[in-house]
Amino acid sequence: MKNIIGVRFKKLGKIYFFNPKDIKVRKGDKVIVETTQGEEYGEVMIPNRLIEDEKVVAPLKKVIRIANYKDHKQYEECRRKEKEAFDICIKKIKEHKLDMTLTDVEFKFDNSKILFYFTADGRIDFRELVRDLAAIYKMRIELRQIGVRDEVKRIGGNGVCGRELCCCSFLSDFETVSIKMAKEQNISLNPSKISGNCGRLMCCLKYENDVYEEKLKRLPHIGAIVKTQDGQGEVDAVETLKESVRVKMKDSEGEGYLYKKYDAKDIKIIKDVVEQDNEE
Repeated sequence: MKNIIGVRFKKLGKIYFFNPKDIKVRKGDKVIVETTQGEEYGEVMIPNRLIEDEKVVAPLKKVIRIANYKDHKQYEECRRKEKEAFDICIKKIKEHKLDMTLTDVEFKFDNSKILFYFTADGRIDFRELVRDLAAIYKMRIELRQIGVRDEVKRIGGNGVCGRELCCCSFLSDFETVSIKMAKEQNISLNPSKISGNCGRLMCCLKYENDVYEEKLKRLPHIGAIVKTQDGQGEVDAVETLKESVRVKMKDSEGEGYLYKKYDAKDIKIIKDVVEQDNEE
């Protein structure tokens, strides 16, 4: 068992494990930790806890100290410099006529470098921009191109549900979302109804997907031939969450059709239909 604490550096960033040694912390405490990029200022999300060795990626970086008054002031000063650097970079982008959109600026806590995040449709030659920024700040400059999902996460906003965007409130990672998920959940494939503010498929399509996949394994596809207590028929519709199907059967006179609902457990699949799904 290893003694760890979990630290987050950004509001919705990942939680990283660190070795606190003899330092005791509480959730919400601010700490200075050692990282591969130097010292960082972060917030404790998981206080001292013992976890199994196999759940930890060794070796763990250490906690240097609980943040003091000087550290808090340094952190606030970094945030102030970020706003200033953002305006300066916007001005330089216009001077160089670069087809890019600056979205955020991040000053490292130990002043080792500045990160400028931007979006662009293609590759950008920003070498001259980097030289100008390095001449102003006399430190390492790094420009990072990010995707539309990351851009919306940084900007913020509300979804069609009326609530704050998931990526802005609790999602720390973007999982793969496919059009197949919308099909399996019988959701309209209208792009305007299944796309988020970023223009990509909504992350919430992933939330119930495992349940749908598990239930669909026990259900026939539309078009399958099944045997019921009333005879043989063809599956006309499927209610996944209720695990029920509607079956189309010929009436007793053989001139029309009858439609009846059955629980999936009460029917027997004679011949199923394999659906072809294209993922995005």
